[in-house]
Parts: sequence; structure tokens; C-alpha cells
Amino acid sequence: MSRRVAPSGAMRFWRRDALPFLELRESRAGEGIGYARHSHDSFSIGAVTGGRSLYEYQVPGDSLQAVPVTRGAVVIMNPREIHACNPTDGAPWSYYMLHVDPVWLSPLQGAGSAREFRPLALHATRDVTLYAALIRLCQRLLDDHATAAEKTLVCRDFFRGLFAHSRTRQHQCHREGARLARTAELIRLRCAEPLTLAWLAERSAMTPSHLVRVFKREYGITPHAFLLDCRIRRAREALSAGRPIAEVAHDWHFADQAHFQRIFKRFTATTPNRFRRAS
Repeated sequence: MSRRVAPSGAMRFWRRDALPFLELRESRAGEGIGYARHSHDSFSIGAVTGGRSLYEYQVPGDSLQAVPVTRGAVVIMNPREIHACNPTDGAPWSYYMLHVDPVWLSPLQGAGSAREFRPLALHATRDVTLYAALIRLCQRLLDDHATAAEKTLVCRDFFRGLFAHSRTRQHQCHREGARLARTAELIRLRCAEPLTLAWLAERSAMTPSHLVRVFKREYGITPHAFLLDCRIRRAREALSAGRPIAEVAHDWHFADQAHFQRIFKRFTATTPNRFRRAS
């Protein structure tokens, strides 16, 4: 069964039980849609269909990149990469955004990649052929007359084509970067706990102020923002499973339901209730 919700008449989510490896979000001339810098466990690819926005992304160890995008642009976010894409001048903008399980994708990358997804070097492009193919894929997914098997087939064909023409990223991690990666992984693993900056700094063998400074340089956000991002990702999973909003807010250490709603909307541009209804 397909599930669609159109919050404020401008945004909707699409999921299907028979295709658990993907989620599609569509925004149509949405106003006031903004995101804090965040990440996804999924591989994400989007097509800008209207308006103007600024796409920011940061590969660990590199500087923050900011790319203006308009209709006809394709943007790509590898799993766990910090990014944000927000309209410029407050103008309405439209897009499709497809989130795909990297475990499902990895066998499509070719020989030797079946166990682990390899991040792509490409982050933004105006390739006309790729843009048209992505639009066709999203419209096919929204077609209620197409079967789950047909939709799975077009997904496989699209991503095989994408990977065949895209280089994977080769990233050399410096010594401090390796230490920060361990700190980031510690936050991911223990984000359900009431972590403090002092505790993280002690385990990173840094002072709190130095940890904040170098972590933000490496990931584009502070350790606290990184922790919130991890908690929101886990909260999304819980809401998708049907957990009550108040229970999710409590379990993930938000002060109350109103606080959870503010943070959730800042990271996802929708409310927990609207997201849960779509699930």
C-alpha cells in the first residue's frame, strides 16, 4: 500500500511496504522550507524542479562547499555526509528527493562492492540526461498503476546507470581526522544516552573548546548539533514504526514534546505528526 501526505499542500512523502529500501519526498512550490545542516543514513539524490536554493555539503576533512542550484540541477548526498539545501531570498522552490538504503544499492556498484557502499565523488550536476532520468524515476514511483516489481526494476536500471558514469570518492583521513571519526562514531553509537561535551572531550583527549573547534572544521557542525542529528534520525525510525510522539521525544532526551517538534522540524522541514502520518 502506498502512503502519501501533503503537509500544508506543498510537501508529501511516498513509501511502499513492498519497497522498504526507499523513500521519496516531493516539495511543490514550498515556501519557508528550511533545513539545519544534517545527514542521512541513506544515499540521497534529488532533482530541483523549480526555484533557487543553495546546496551546502561537507566531506569530512574538506572545507564546506556551497553550490547555487536551480531547476535542472541534480544534487547527491552520500550516507552520513553533513549537508543542507535551502531556498535563497525566501523564494518558493520545488524538488524531488529520493532516499535509498545503501545496503540495497551496494551490489549495483559492480564487482567488489557488494558488502559496503562506496561514496560518490559527484555532489551536484546539471547533466540533462541524468536529470531527465531521475524525474522519470520519481514519476514512475508515484504511478499507482505500476507494480512494485516494475518500480524495483526501474530503480535498479537508474542506479546502475548512475554508478556506471560516476567516480567513487577516495578520501585520505589525517591523524586528527581519524580521532574525530572515532568521536563521531561514539556519538552515533551512544546517542540514546545523555552525553555531555565534557565526557566526549575526555574520551577524545581534547579540551572541550578544542573539540568543538576541530569537530566543526571536520564535519561542518558542532558535536551537540551532530548528536541532535543522530537523535533525529533515530526518532524518524521510531515514528515510522508507529511509536507515539511523546514516547519518542522522551526516549531520545528531548525536554518535552514541544522541544522535540521544534528540533525535528528544524532538521526535516516537517513536523513529527506529519511525518508519522506518512508512515
